[in-house]
Amino acid sequence: MQQRSDALIVDAVRSPIGRKGGTLSHIRGDELSAQVVNGLVARNDVDPAQVEDLQWGCVTQIEEQAWNIGRNVALTAGWPVSVCGTTVDRQCGSSMQTNFNAAAAVWSGQLDLVISGGVEMMSRVPMGSNRGSMSDLVHERFDIVMQGISAEEIAKQWKLSREELDRYSYESHMRAARAIDEGRFEREIIPIDLDVPSPEGDGGTATLVKTRFAVDEAVRRGTTLEKMASLQPAFIPDGVVTAGNSSQIVDGSAAVLIASEQKASELGLEPRGRFLGFGIAGVDPHMMLHGNPEACDRALAKAGLTWDDMTVIEVNEAFASVVLQFLADTGLQERYEAGDVNPNGGGISLGHPLGATGARMTATLLSELERRNARYGIAAMCIGFGQAIAGVVERL
Repeated sequence: MQQRSDALIVDAVRSPIGRKGGTLSHIRGDELSAQVVNGLVARNDVDPAQVEDLQWGCVTQIEEQAWNIGRNVALTAGWPVSVCGTTVDRQCGSSMQTNFNAAAAVWSGQLDLVISGGVEMMSRVPMGSNRGSMSDLVHERFDIVMQGISAEEIAKQWKLSREELDRYSYESHMRAARAIDEGRFEREIIPIDLDVPSPEGDGGTATLVKTRFAVDEAVRRGTTLEKMASLQPAFIPDGVVTAGNSSQIVDGSAAVLIASEQKASELGLEPRGRFLGFGIAGVDPHMMLHGNPEACDRALAKAGLTWDDMTVIEVNEAFASVVLQFLADTGLQERYEAGDVNPNGGGISLGHPLGATGARMTATLLSELERRNARYGIAAMCIGFGQAIAGVVERL
């Protein structure tokens, strides 16, 4: 029997994240993704023909993101038709699931060189625009609500105050701004070239300006706790969840190059890390967003490691209440205060491009492990309708 190969992370990259209606709103998601994957293979001197499959996460699979955008990314990138592609929807965990799929394919010996990743152009393809119906049999069992209501339920059950949520969110923006200023994201970002309209001339006629976009633009550097406190509740009149303590609607794409040991050796690739294990968890679809601790426990068990082994911990900031619930249930509050949990901000400050966030977090986690010269890290994400997913990474 063939010995299981490591699922090596050769590299992990992303586009800069564009705010809603911002710079990236002027480019299609398949074309944005094509620049990301072309940048990924180019900087690793990999012939695209060597890539066997492109596993692409995307939640709102309609309009420009329809028709199996995973396959279309490879075609848009100009790659040979031999490069296959598929599209995965595990809601917010979609591109962490593509990591899982790609790693499992390498572990099983079925594939040797895979790109996992994802995209979400939330300015161009609005969240929920592909909404469908759900069986009455589900509604008979559960009170299905929107995620913002679940975030409110978590805040209520875990006794989280508006002030705590705003304080966490303010810190997320400050950490992200510091990370940008210190160049922490530079290795993971592939600059994007696009034409951006610039209003000029009589009557406000728009002209196209060639632009190179290289820095995340959703971070609110000028925010204050006072500004956050002035925001109205977003989901219920007397609630504590606001636009300020929720993840931002943004545009972005990210990709991870995953190889078997044999293929990495054959191509002369120098891996930056490897996946050690994944965990998924199903939880109550009404509360919906509280499964991260269980998913992490399962991923850590598969990797044979514990929280004490994890130097860096990334938890998707879907809502501030989700992260604070995670910290309470895992007992990691002191690790957060020490800067080990979400050290460079997250979905609240950088934004949460749904289908791309898992791969984005992987790129950020790997970069931070390298910055600290540390060995192990974990990334976790809550998922709509009651799931969570986590992956453990070892830096090499």
